[in-house]
Amino acid sequence: MKSKKSSNVGTLYLKTYNLLQVFGWSYILYKFLNTDLPIMLEGNVWENIKWLVIIFQHAAVLEVVHILIGLVKSNPILTTIQIASRVIVVTGILSAIPYDYVLLSLGVPLLITAWSITEIIRYLYYFMHLNDFVPYFLTWLRYTLFIILYPLGVTGELLCIYAAVKYASSYPEAWSYNLPNSWNFIFSYYFILVCLMISYVPLFPQMYLHMFSQRRKILGSHTSKKKYD
Repeated sequence: MKSKKSSNVGTLYLKTYNLLQVFGWSYILYKFLNTDLPIMLEGNVWENIKWLVIIFQHAAVLEVVHILIGLVKSNPILTTIQIASRVIVVTGILSAIPYDYVLLSLGVPLLITAWSITEIIRYLYYFMHLNDFVPYFLTWLRYTLFIILYPLGVTGELLCIYAAVKYASSYPEAWSYNLPNSWNFIFSYYFILVCLMISYVPLFPQMYLHMFSQRRKILGSHTSKKKYD
């Protein structure tokens, strides 16, 4: 059984973590929206916010740790899938392929828009929940905007992966380990990217429908409570 002191420390840590993520993604969105028009037209959006996205998106890996050590109650598999897809896009694609290929991808502004708005609302919701005060409007945003933002973000991710596929098809040796070699082992960056794109076919509908299920459960309970208050 957890002591009250350890519980308070855990809650304080979670409040700090969520609030930092709110500030981080708010700053990312601010920098994105304030990108100079010439830079935007040239597609140089990623370089303007690159390290901020890397830092705050990788910090989300801690959410899996929070679940595993019992700080947060959530589905570890769904959380891992959601976070892993983004980390792979940031590290394995946007940070891995040449600058010119990133610039040409419309996926970057799409995913930055969807990710930042989603995360600002999500982390603010978690923070307010830890303070036992969540305005209904914030709950409504949390479980409604995903209807547009989730497909928008996935579209951005797929466009970025497609940009990496084009690069890998032009340079088969990039991030690959081909035969013959002393380990008798092969790793194809191109093949991994294609498999990653295909994985969205079964995973996206499941995740999207799960979020609709959560929406019915959360907003439905709010509606019922208001009827009987």
